[in-house]
Amino acid sequence: MTDANAMWGGRFAAGPDAIMTAINASIGFDRRLHAQDIAGSRAHAAMLAACGIIPDSDAAAIREGLLTVLSEIEAGRFPFRDDLEDIHMNVEARLAELIGAPARRLHTARSRNDQVATDFRLWVRDQCDTATEGLRALQRALLAQAEAGADWVMPGFTHLQVAQPVTWGHHMLAYVEMFARDAGRLADARARMNECPLGAAALAGTSFPIDRAMTAAALGFDRPMANSLDAVSSRDFALEFLSAAAICATHLSRLAEEIVIWCSAQFRFVRLPDRWTTGSSIMPQKRNPDAAELLRAKTGRVLGAAVALFTVMKGLPLAYSKDMQEDKEQVFDAADTLMLALAAMTGMVAGLAPDRARLEAAAAAGFSTATDLADWLVRRLGLPFREAHHVTGRIVAAAEAAGCDLPGLPLGAMQAIHPAITAEVFGVLGVQNSVASRTSPGGTAPARVREEVARWKAVLG
Repeated sequence: MTDANAMWGGRFAAGPDAIMTAINASIGFDRRLHAQDIAGSRAHAAMLAACGIIPDSDAAAIREGLLTVLSEIEAGRFPFRDDLEDIHMNVEARLAELIGAPARRLHTARSRNDQVATDFRLWVRDQCDTATEGLRALQRALLAQAEAGADWVMPGFTHLQVAQPVTWGHHMLAYVEMFARDAGRLADARARMNECPLGAAALAGTSFPIDRAMTAAALGFDRPMANSLDAVSSRDFALEFLSAAAICATHLSRLAEEIVIWCSAQFRFVRLPDRWTTGSSIMPQKRNPDAAELLRAKTGRVLGAAVALFTVMKGLPLAYSKDMQEDKEQVFDAADTLMLALAAMTGMVAGLAPDRARLEAAAAAGFSTATDLADWLVRRLGLPFREAHHVTGRIVAAAEAAGCDLPGLPLGAMQAIHPAITAEVFGVLGVQNSVASRTSPGGTAPARVREEVARWKAVLG
């Protein structure tokens, strides 16, 4: 078997120790970069030929040989070798077996440093696109729920205490907005990372007359990176992706937590389809929302990946250090976890079956229209809001003492607290009237919800 040092050159007299091989090799995980590596190599070879650096015949042989390598990998027939360390050397070694001497020209005017930086950038860029599509699918599922429940009343909470009535549609749209910002962060990250490191070589550029703009355009980048040191040593594109993924995972976890709460026997706001729940090994009555709970936990993996890569990068001098080999596993795992979480949440949201009657009954509990009463005192009686707040608090205390909610408190009991109150007040104490009145931009009124649903359907298509 060819010694791995033979791929590096004549500097080393002996092969690496087995433990060194184990710690040094990355082929076990960076083989996921095979498509990006081959695309980068094809673009590089075409550029070398166009610039007269290698013969056209060699470039043609390289191009065809790389396509053969790609087909072998995709068919599961590629002979990956740990002793060749990484995907780059595995591909190059196989290419040499297939086409012979022309393969040795492929690495002209480049280094593994700019090669891996390019491959990894391409991979993360693809993940931004994939995650964005996953977010769009989730937003569409949330929109379907919002449209169906635009006028369904439910309790809105602060401190997990009933605060004011809102609509189911309004609650769903809150997450549509959160996930839209997540998509925006991914788009921003993608735009910033869309510069090509190829041609930076090891760290200082190259003396060959290469055309970096050609390879950048061939790979879909906006431009070459402007500084060769920065090109090979920066991983902020991966950090930015992980940061956006961590925020998105946090949003997913918040929604997962609500689903867990809503499914509980104490709430019974929604029912999850059987395919998103599991049973108990001992308690036959249980329907556990395990998918939501697992999704909630997987957020820790994404957050952990971000912290891990920040820790790897925080003390590295320019330019490349082998520490940066530890960048990929974190990003791979975070991307896989995020896509699984997005798919699972999309399925759960699509299958949610809200209990409209229970939602409305819960919305009416806990004196949830107290703010509506205070607002009415301001509008109709001209009280300063702080005074209206005080009067409303006394009325709530009276209702609590009487064992009823605000609409059930007799008018006389209210007038005993403030004599100017009239029967008109009962028109604002119902939860339907409450949500219908919240027509301010961004409010929970069904009319506003339907406007937002229409707007988002046009945006998402």
